[in-house]
Amino acid sequence: MQEKIFLCPCKVWENIKLYPKKILFYVLLCGFVFWLDQEIKRVILGGFRYEGSILSIVYVLNNGVAFSMFAFLGEWLKWIQLTLVILLGYTVLTSKEFLCHFFAFGLIVGSGISNLYDRFVMGGVIDYIYWHYGFEFAIFNLADILINLGIIIFVFGLFFRKKTQTPSV
Repeated sequence: MQEKIFLCPCKVWENIKLYPKKILFYVLLCGFVFWLDQEIKRVILGGFRYEGSILSIVYVLNNGVAFSMFAFLGEWLKWIQLTLVILLGYTVLTSKEFLCHFFAFGLIVGSGISNLYDRFVMGGVIDYIYWHYGFEFAIFNLADILINLGIIIFVFGLFFRKKTQTPSV
């Protein structure tokens, strides 16, 4: 039976009672990812730079998303992203299906919150990792890496889960 997702706070409390360790780990992972990414950005804002043959540490304020896409949305971009992060975070807390992948979504939501924080406080996302070995690549940050890692973990989790297996949290 497919579980329906309802926007009801009672579902959050029900899942907290049923799966307190997974919910706690999810929330702590979100917080840790946010803290770690912000600490690295604080060091970058403090002036740390590195010029290497493979990658460099630089400072760029990105007004768009990946590869500066959607920068034309301006102030609307942060509000759209805020809505998406809240919906995703809430969905994980209310859905047993998504709660099965709490680690992947902890990385994604924590990173999303960190980049969103940058948008509201700095006016854009602080990017600093510049890959330039063999080809020029976009400048990105730890949160971007962890979002991609979370997506990969989620997709692998879906792909390798048995078709007949029901989500067991």
